[in-house]
Amino acid sequence: MTHRSSPCCCELDPPLADSEQDMIDNLQPLFSHLLELRTRLVRGVLVFLLGFIVAFAFSAQLYDLLVAPLAAVLPGQKLVTIGIASPFMVQVKIAALVAFVITLPHTLFQVWAFVAPGLYQHEKKLIIPLIIASSLLFVLGMSFAYFLVFGVVFKFIVSVVPASMQWLPDSGEYLDFAIGMFLAFGVTFEVPIAVIVLVKMGVVSIAKLREIRSYVIVGAFVIAAIVTPPDVVSQLMLAIPLCLLYELGVFIAAMLFRPKAVVAV
Repeated sequence: MTHRSSPCCCELDPPLADSEQDMIDNLQPLFSHLLELRTRLVRGVLVFLLGFIVAFAFSAQLYDLLVAPLAAVLPGQKLVTIGIASPFMVQVKIAALVAFVITLPHTLFQVWAFVAPGLYQHEKKLIIPLIIASSLLFVLGMSFAYFLVFGVVFKFIVSVVPASMQWLPDSGEYLDFAIGMFLAFGVTFEVPIAVIVLVKMGVVSIAKLREIRSYVIVGAFVIAAIVTPPDVVSQLMLAIPLCLLYELGVFIAAMLFRPKAVVAV
């Protein structure tokens, strides 16, 4: 009795075609970049969550600190809250805001670590100073809004409230206002960094930045009118620093990247 020979199960697969091998070779760098991106995102999220937990433990004290500029112009009066879950959600937002600020240097470092392999050596040397400067300028912008802008704006609002009207600010609306102002002024104070980076990358020249100065001034007032409350005081307090910071960025860029003098032989 004869048995049919069955094909060997361990028979080697046929070799891949050149096009298939090229496709695999091209996909491998993409997969490695995706894995690196996932690693950086996970690290950033974990550090943010740690900062959020720490901040939430002090959320009540942070709330008192945040509303202090408004409470100063409303002596003996507390902010109101209407929603059932509003007290909890307000503290969650405050903790998230504080966690974002205190973990910002780490977040920027993760972004740098992801893009660093594609940078030249001289570009890598600029990253750490830019991360430090960006973090400090963002906090400086928030401090400018908190210590100066808030007091001026709230005093102006109180001065226009009629005597027959009782102003009862809502804590949730106040927090949204504060976060919006913090982001607006924080980003505004990043303008010098943006100008320096654009000049360093060759996207725009110093001469061009000086040429478009008038357009920047108009744009600053338009941006201020959009992102700030509808009062002239807060709009001026955002537009004027934006223009001054633009000039500061142009000045620093001109000092750092001035053309080298050609020595005649």
